[in-house]
Amino acid sequence: MSRRIEVELTSTREDGTWTWRAAGAKLPKGELNGSLLFEGAKVGDVVRADADFMMDGIDIIAVLAPKGARKEPERIEVVGTPRRDDEPLVTTKLAPKGRGGDRRDRKPRREGDGDKRDGRPPRERKPRSEGEGSQDARRKSGNRAHHPNRPTSPAPEPKPKAKRLRAGRTHRNAALAALPAEQKPIAEQVLRGGIPAVRQAVEKQNETNKAEGKPEISPAPLLQLAEQLMPSLRSAEWRDKAEAALADLPELDLRDLRSVVVASDAGARDDETRALAEQLKAGLAQRVESEQAAWLTEITELLAGGRAVRALRVSSRPPKAGAPLPAELSTKLAEAAAASLTPETGQDRFATVLDALAFSPVRTQVTPAGIPSEPTPELLAAVKKVAARLPQIAALFGVEASAPSKARTGAKPRPPKPVLADAAATEEPASVADAPQTEDASPSTPTEPAVEVETPAAVAAAEEADAAEASADEA
Repeated sequence: MSRRIEVELTSTREDGTWTWRAAGAKLPKGELNGSLLFEGAKVGDVVRADADFMMDGIDIIAVLAPKGARKEPERIEVVGTPRRDDEPLVTTKLAPKGRGGDRRDRKPRREGDGDKRDGRPPRERKPRSEGEGSQDARRKSGNRAHHPNRPTSPAPEPKPKAKRLRAGRTHRNAALAALPAEQKPIAEQVLRGGIPAVRQAVEKQNETNKAEGKPEISPAPLLQLAEQLMPSLRSAEWRDKAEAALADLPELDLRDLRSVVVASDAGARDDETRALAEQLKAGLAQRVESEQAAWLTEITELLAGGRAVRALRVSSRPPKAGAPLPAELSTKLAEAAAASLTPETGQDRFATVLDALAFSPVRTQVTPAGIPSEPTPELLAAVKKVAARLPQIAALFGVEASAPSKARTGAKPRPPKPVLADAAATEEPASVADAPQTEDASPSTPTEPAVEVETPAAVAAAEEADAAEASADEA
């Protein structure tokens, strides 16, 4: 979905493209097609534009012409009532004194008179105490909800988020600049979405030519040229990512670092990039080892603090895929989980522990001490949800564990790769220069070895669950 932003036109080029930047700022910035601009546009104009925010940049799809000068409405002159020159425009009248009259006329109240209404002596006011539970003490400490008989526990410190990869475009732009002018439009489509982007651009250009009565473009030579340009362009993109990953190596998210290392098999094409890939592989190995040690330490500390649910969730996300838990720590974790599954455990808490245990490496080692005598429908639904991963616990509730279906629902079939026909050398591949840039094409990347990496959606869901249950663990 596009968004509307304000951009400033900074320069124009001979090929009809214009450069822009965000109004009043240096970034973001980019390029746009001059055909989108209105008549009379000039450098320095600040206009409103509709833009699509993509992973590789911002694409301007429409530019709105500035509004014309506002026509002032006809105004009606209010004459009003004529006044004399010596008559004041504003008059004031002071309100009378209050019901008690002038306070200066009151007699001072003598001590000992008491309340004349009922003859009672004046009250003795006690000084405010500033003890631990007083209102003043709570106000000074900033904790107004504090109660002296209510136990409080310090909130756990939030875990700092890892830094995400932000690659530059130095080598990518250099690779584009080194190409001939007639090949740059095809290269830009390759960088945007791979071979499918070039194919869709050609199809849209042919639809436009057919509507205007022009000859259609042969896609074969353009696709062949795109396949020839792809390795060098992908290598330039990988080098930008690799240099950014190496700069933030100690703080970079392991998922981003793994993705760069995996892509090095296709991206490292010379001695310099291979040396860069070796540095990243060594840095990844060191990071994984340190993260693994910190992971084991965190589980041990959570178990020592009695936070079994949090320990189970942390154990399900090891930094080093396939690394088992130490036997001693695995036993402690299983015992803590079993101790949390008793007939006296609240049913909401019981369901929470089952949800955390379902993805823990000790899920097959846990046998509950008992189950609630009358499980609620909510607890039974939670048991059915994790029955395939916890069949020994599901059997205690009389729930039959069914094998999870491996069929992918909603998966779109991948279109077959067309066979490129032999094209004549005289055909001009630069005809795609006027083809519209597509955004829905998925980039085609070389085949890479599989790596066990958590998806952002799974990590975000786990983090939300941890935040929601952090307070429950303290209860």
